[in-house]
Amino acid sequence: MKPPRLAPFLLWLLLFYSVWFAIAAPRWQTVTSHWPIALAMALGSYVAGSTPMGGGTVGFPVLVLLFHMPGSLGRDFGLAVQSVGMVSASIYLLSAGRPVHWGLLRPALLGALIGTPLGAAWVAPFVPDLWVKLTFAVVWCSFGLMHLVKLRELVAMHGVSDRWRAWEPAIGLAVGLLGGVVASVTGVGIDMLIYATLVLLFRCDLKIAIPTSVVLMAFTSVVGISTNVLLARLNPSFYRVDPEVFANWLAAAPVVALGAPFGAVIVNLISRTPTLVVVSLLCIGQFLWTVVSEQVSGPTLAVSLAGVASLNLVFHTLYRWGGGRNAIELPLEGPEAALEGAE
Repeated sequence: MKPPRLAPFLLWLLLFYSVWFAIAAPRWQTVTSHWPIALAMALGSYVAGSTPMGGGTVGFPVLVLLFHMPGSLGRDFGLAVQSVGMVSASIYLLSAGRPVHWGLLRPALLGALIGTPLGAAWVAPFVPDLWVKLTFAVVWCSFGLMHLVKLRELVAMHGVSDRWRAWEPAIGLAVGLLGGVVASVTGVGIDMLIYATLVLLFRCDLKIAIPTSVVLMAFTSVVGISTNVLLARLNPSFYRVDPEVFANWLAAAPVVALGAPFGAVIVNLISRTPTLVVVSLLCIGQFLWTVVSEQVSGPTLAVSLAGVASLNLVFHTLYRWGGGRNAIELPLEGPEAALEGAE
């Protein structure tokens, strides 16, 4: 890979660390006292750059389940830290010429720009804290189960099926709108939705699907945390961003700025299977951890399990609509082919 192609990424790192140091220097005690979240996000940032799961997938359960913070804090921290880590990974991926599925990504970006602020203003404030935690747990448990069941087939895919190409604008917009609302509640989720759509419905190569999900989650995170901060300033009596979000972000940001791109580099050199298996098991484990930690039982547990089953039914339906094993997989065309060949 020629160094000049990475110039935008290196410029981004220089700019970020300059700004971060100026902010952190007078608050060094805050940075050092929050070292546990920085340590946790070393793993979280690798996950963010190497899988279709945002760094909040690790940050949320660490803050909420391990440190017993409110679900809203875990959500806002996830959005804030991904605004650095996944943006950093996105800049690296695009600078390095990694292919993304622009046909689905462009309308999804528009949908996220609309859905995320609407969810932040009209949905997230009305979701009880327990259900923020359970929504996160259900979404990622479902995703982990889907991965374990379909992993061998997903890893073996090449190219992109053309079966649903004509519907890309509508599908991408729907994914962005729905995923933006989900992300406004949990801090993650839109990356999972576009990834599942790509691999199950479009039979998309993981080398294309994962970078696409990273770019969408990066954009949504920036929109989400910006919206939440703006709402908190406009109406602090109703909307609130906990000061601990900034303190944790200050400690974790310099780690994820390099950790997420590092994950993107390493996973391109090794098999994706071990990483995806481990992360899928962690997704299922955090659901069990949430149920035990929050003492979920009775109707609430039944609804949560029904949510896992329902989402897996949705995944199975997408897989069936994608054409099963008989789907036609085609090589990329146009700009995406040029990017693929540039690697």
